[in-house]
This record gives sequence, structure tokens and C-alpha cells, in this order.
Amino acid sequence: MKIIKSASLDSIEATLIDVEATFTRGMPSFTIVGMVSTNITESKDRIKSALLTNDFKFPPLKITINLSPSELSKKGTHFDLAIALQVALFENKKIKFDDFFFFGELALNGEIKDTSLIFPIVLSLVKQNELKQVVVCKQSAKKLCNIPNIDIFVVNSLNEAIEFLQAENKDEFLYKKEQEEYEFIEINDEKYYFTKDYKDDFKDVLGQDMAKFAALISAAGNHNLLMEGSPGCGKSMIAKRLQYILTPMSLEEILEKAKLQALDFKDVDFSPIRAFRSPHHSSTKSSIFGGGSSNAKMGEVALSNNGILFFDELPHFPSAILEALREPLEDNKILISRVNSKVLYSTKFIFVAALNPCPCGNLLSSVKECRCNELEIKRYKNRLSEPFLDRIDLYLVMNDSFKDNKNIVSSAELHKSVIDAFIRQKNRGQNELNGKLSDEEIKKYCILDSECEDILEKARVNYSLSFRSINKILKVARTIADINKNALITKQDLLKSLNFRKR
Repeated sequence: MKIIKSASLDSIEATLIDVEATFTRGMPSFTIVGMVSTNITESKDRIKSALLTNDFKFPPLKITINLSPSELSKKGTHFDLAIALQVALFENKKIKFDDFFFFGELALNGEIKDTSLIFPIVLSLVKQNELKQVVVCKQSAKKLCNIPNIDIFVVNSLNEAIEFLQAENKDEFLYKKEQEEYEFIEINDEKYYFTKDYKDDFKDVLGQDMAKFAALISAAGNHNLLMEGSPGCGKSMIAKRLQYILTPMSLEEILEKAKLQALDFKDVDFSPIRAFRSPHHSSTKSSIFGGGSSNAKMGEVALSNNGILFFDELPHFPSAILEALREPLEDNKILISRVNSKVLYSTKFIFVAALNPCPCGNLLSSVKECRCNELEIKRYKNRLSEPFLDRIDLYLVMNDSFKDNKNIVSSAELHKSVIDAFIRQKNRGQNELNGKLSDEEIKKYCILDSECEDILEKARVNYSLSFRSINKILKVARTIADINKNALITKQDLLKSLNFRKR
């Protein structure tokens, strides 16, 4: 019995699937078994039409297609090509499918189409070292060519797929990569890519020098940022521009971003611009963290991995969402548990948030009068708990004055500083950037002299700092030192870091 290799996506990882077929005497029928979803069952009509419109005879036999292992639930229309080849070549005993994987949805006329699941499936199989050669249509090949160490063979129709299997020289079908080149830096034999395309530029932000510096620190070290200020002072402007000055991306991070886009049914983008997710405060808890009654699905927290998660109007988010956010902010991962599935997602994002100082927004305004009483302001502030605020690295109060507009700084200048700080962190041997360092790594990389230790101890006593807050201060100070090109954390670096703690 011939076996064609394919795969199915189980949550976010792929599982190998063998497409088997038997042709026996009996009442003519066509059955697909193996815990298949509706879209796989519907493929029978697509396959019949594709075969008959291309002059293939549909065998008058009892045809049984099995997707093995049968105990795993399977979904996706990418099984069409593998199933159709089993039926089309049932009499040809000489054809060998070898180690080729076949993916593609069939049109009624036999053309092969791309599907949203093919890219994440192939990427997962390559990471598992299971796939070396894949046969897909040209549309799929354009995405897959960004994955290293695989051979991609292009067939655009069912007839071409059969020609490929019959050909002695299969290199004629090999896809020639036409991927776009980006600027990169090479550190310890690994390339990190970046682009100088700044769709939104920091030079449009008037004044707010401290806010721009905080954004620089956040970008250079992956630090969480909270901005408080009157409406219109530039909080959202800064958050949206932060995406374009973030650190360069490794190939693995670019592919991971593309995988998340495919799973979110978005157009796959291989540019080295990190993800930016900005859910509305009316979003449900399931849409933020992921969920589903039977199968766990990704939420905004998982989709923003290696990028930015921006919460505008932070106090208007339900307290249940803000408190549940504490775990992914601290552990950089989240476990979604359901009856039928448990999925662990990485959540190494930069959390950026903006809030007004009071319900009316004018408490800090220099030109407008606040209409809120003390009780309303207290209730508004109490929506954010201390444990939640303790997970914020940079807390900034912004003014609404635009007179001080002498120090105009562009995104290109800020991005250069970010890249320089990134290089210093990598040259120190850090796997993670400063904002995501573990407790042991903090002791190794965030070293203070005796004077700085005295200053930090006084701050701990005066401001009642927790152990987590002290670690946040050290990590921010380490990033400021990298921006200032200091090998060790200086007194000035530490004092600037203390300025960004909520008191």
C-alpha cells in the first residue's frame, strides 16, 4: 500500500499524517476516515470534479482513504492534493512518493491553491526536523521559500503533480527563491534583520522629551511602558511609532511572526517589523488571552509575541483582564487549558499602555479645569492594582505643553541608538534583552558599585519597593547604561531609572 506524507495542525504545532488508500471490489463509494473535519469530508466532491475534468477515470470501486493516526482530529483543505494523487495513481505501481510532503487545496478544474495552514504546518515540521522536501503550488512556495534548509517543488495543477512524480529529473520543478533582502547585522554568526522604513516618525511628536527617552529605553531593552497624561498630549502617537524603532529580528522571530499571522488568517508578512496589537477596551477576556469551548485558540496576548501589545484607555479595561495579564507579563508565557486541549503560548511582548489622570482627563491640564471630585479620581485610579503596576518597568507622567520643541528627534536617530544598545546586549552573551532577564541573569549583568547600592537601598526604604520593583529598576538602569555606552551601570544611569518608577 502506497503512503503519501502530509500533516495536520494541532493547536500551533504540526503532526505527521499518512494518507493511505485502499481500492476494493464492492458497491462504488468514496469514503475518507480518520477523525476528519467537515472541510476534509467535503473534499470528495472537489477531488471528483478535478479528476473528471482532467480526463481521469474515477475507479468504480469501493475507495477508502485513511488519514493516520486515526485518533487525532484533523482539519484543513490542504489534504486535497495528497488524496487526489492516491486516487489518480491507484493503478500505477511504479510511482514512488518517497519523502515528499504534498500540500494544496484543489479547485474544481484541478488547479492547486494555497491555504492559510500550509505555512505554519511546514514551519513546524522543519523545526521538528521532519520535513526536507515539499510539493506545493507557486503561491505557497513564495511564502515557504523564507524557511531555510528545505527544497520546494512547485506544481500548479493536478496534472503537473503527476508529471512531477513521473519525472526522472525533479530539479526542473525546484523553486528558485526570490525573497526580498533587508539590512542586517551579524553577531556571533547569527543575522538580525531590520528596515529603515518609518511609516510613522517620531519627528512628528512635539515636545515630550522625557516620553521619547522612555520610548527609546522601552525599545532598546523590551521594557513595559505606561504613559499617563491629558488627552491629546501624544501618548498614542508615541505608542504607534514605537513599533518602527524596535530591535532587529532574527530569522526565527520573522518566521514566528509570519506563522502567527497565518494562524490569525492575515496576509503573511516577512518584513523585520515587529507585531503591533491594539485591542479595544470592550474586547472579551477570551479574545485577549485565547479560548474556545473545545479547541484553544490564540488571543491578542499570543499574537503580539515578540512585538507590542498596546492598551489605550487602560483603566477602562475590565479588572479581570488586567489582573489576568499579570502572569504573561511576569512569566512571558500563558497556558490555555480546555477539556480537550492544553496549549502553552510564548508572550515575550512589550506591554505599552496609556491612561488619563482622571475620568474627565483634565487633572494635569494647564489650560482646562478638572471636573472630577476626589472620590471619582480615587475610584478611577483604584482600577489599577499595585501588583499589576509592579509589573510595569517605565511609568511616565506627560505634560500637555508643546512649547519645548527644540529637541526634535527622528525615528532614524532613535532606531540607531536602539540597534547600538542591542549589539552591546548580544555581545555580552545575553540570550534575552534586558527587560526579559531572569533573576540569575540580573545578578550577572546588572552589577552596581557600592555607591549605587547605597542609593538603591535608600530608594527601597523611602518608596517601599518590592523585590520585583528593584529588579525592574536594575534592568532599566542596565538599558540606560547601554544607550549611554557605559560598560557598567553608573550613578546617573541608576538615578534616571529611579525617575521612571511609580511613587
